[in-house]
Amino acid sequence: MAIINLLRKLDLTTLQLFLAVQEEGTLTRAAEREAIAVSAASKRLVDLEQAVGVALFARKARGMELTPAGHTLLTHARRLLLSVEKIGIELAEHAQGVRGYVRMVANLSAIVEFLPEDLRAFLQLHEQVKLDLEERPSDSVVRGVEDSWADIGICSGDVDTRDLHAELYRRDALVLVMRADHALAARASAPFAATLDCDHVGLHVNSSINSRMHLAAREAGRVLQVRIQVPGFDAVCRMAQVGMGLGVIPREVFQAIGKPLGLVSVELEDPWAQRELKIVVRDPHALSPVTQALFEHLRSGA
Repeated sequence: MAIINLLRKLDLTTLQLFLAVQEEGTLTRAAEREAIAVSAASKRLVDLEQAVGVALFARKARGMELTPAGHTLLTHARRLLLSVEKIGIELAEHAQGVRGYVRMVANLSAIVEFLPEDLRAFLQLHEQVKLDLEERPSDSVVRGVEDSWADIGICSGDVDTRDLHAELYRRDALVLVMRADHALAARASAPFAATLDCDHVGLHVNSSINSRMHLAAREAGRVLQVRIQVPGFDAVCRMAQVGMGLGVIPREVFQAIGKPLGLVSVELEDPWAQRELKIVVRDPHALSPVTQALFEHLRSGA
């Protein structure tokens, strides 16, 4: 009976209100956001707490804060509401004649290096499938799949994938990219330590490449000289082109972006420059048919 009572109280409106209170910090602002009277919103929360048998919020002078039980419900509430959103999107796509919808999240390297050709080949075989691809740093890729707002993720091989199912997607290598008149440009290869007297063009702080460059500098007892930090590989190449410093990017990205700009590449000799990209899903046996087809297609390229 307790489970039945809980299910009755866990309606979508109440869960959405619960999330709004957590995000807004007060019941008044949450009720206004959800277009519910404050008295009605208060009753919904009280009924929900009675149904679960524990306080979900600590009422304080400055607002409302989640209790440990509230944090537990928050994780499940987000997943439930994301699942409902996905149901709506997929049903709408079916109504428009699309027979499948997959939400993907991937790091920048995968999106620039390999996914364009892989996804084009997949869509040529499945013309009525719609893909939604979002770029995120590797740790956010893992969280996105864990929290169910993405069906498939592709991340750096050195990130902690926790309880997700992970398989090899591709291998790549990092190279130095620079102008042809740079002091290191005549070399075929170089250790990263040889670059530490030079200015660097760095990627954003959450990038796995950025983290590995700083770690390599610390291991050498040096500080990385980052002259400018930019959001993507194209910006790294343009800044290198005008002489702002050298960058570290994947070899395939250099071929696609750096080489046409007249830049040169130098192979990195460090073991960390040889990388893996992984595909992550929650459970490969619980994927929808169209997501399963994309998963098989992507991992076949490894």
